This record gives sequence, C-alpha cells and structure tokens, in this order.
Amino acid sequence: MADAAETVKKTVEQTTAKAKAQAESIQAAGAKAFREGVDKSVASLTELNAHGKKNLEAVVESAAAAQKGAEALSQEAIAFSKKSWEDGVAAAQSISQARSVQELVELQTSWAKSAAEAYLAQFGKTTEIFTASVKDSFKPINERVTATVESFQAAR
Repeated sequence: MADAAETVKKTVEQTTAKAKAQAESIQAAGAKAFREGVDKSVASLTELNAHGKKNLEAVVESAAAAQKGAEALSQEAIAFSKKSWEDGVAAAQSISQARSVQELVELQTSWAKSAAEAYLAQFGKTTEIFTASVKDSFKPINERVTATVESFQAAR
C-alpha cells in the first residue's frame, strides 16, 4: 500500500509539473502574441500618423500654390486694368481732337479694335495663369493620393 501511495504521489507530482510547464508555455506564447500584436498596432499607428502628417503638408503646399496663383491673377488684372484705363484716356484725347466725323469714326473703330485685341490677349494670358495655378495647386494632393493608393495596393 505504501508503494501504491508513493506511486500515486509521484504520478500526481509529475502530472502537476507537466501541467505547470504547459501552463507556463501557454502563458509565454500568449504574452509573446500579445506583445507582437501591440507592436504591430503601434507600428500601424505610427505609419498612419506619418501619412496624416504628409497629407497635411500636401494640403498646406496646395494652399500656398493656390494663394500664389491668386496673387498672380490679381496682379495681372490690376496691370491690365491700369493699361486699359490709360489706353482709354489716350483714345478719348485722340478722339476729342478729331476734325471730322469720318476721322472720329476711324479713331473710334481703331481704338475699339485695339481694345478688343488687348482684351482677348489678356484673356488668353489669364487663362494660362489660372490653368497653371490649378495644376500647381492640385499637384501635391495628387501625389499624396497616388502614394496612398500605391501603399494600399502593396498591402494587398
């Protein structure tokens, strides 16, 4: 009987040791998996934060380009308005000195033609400035969209 009790005692000790080792192994694997999950989450959040920062920088760069374009358009409009006014005053002085109705009509027609040509030339110039401004304004945002799409495609 003493041998049987001793055998049972040894069996219980061995089983307890095995169960304890298995529990420690399971606990270590769980802790390792948890640590890896946390590390991956932190890395993902860091990457997401970096993307957000780059996106904000692109928006700021885009706004700066738009402001620069608006300033160029404004300066162009002011310069054209000033020149138009000066040309109009000069034309009025010239027309006021006309000696006949025919000369008046010719001067008026000449001024109207040159004013229309100047307007069309200015319209083309303004369109070019506006187009370049829009292109420059959207460039940083387009680059960020492209980078984001590429990163999503790479993650697949």
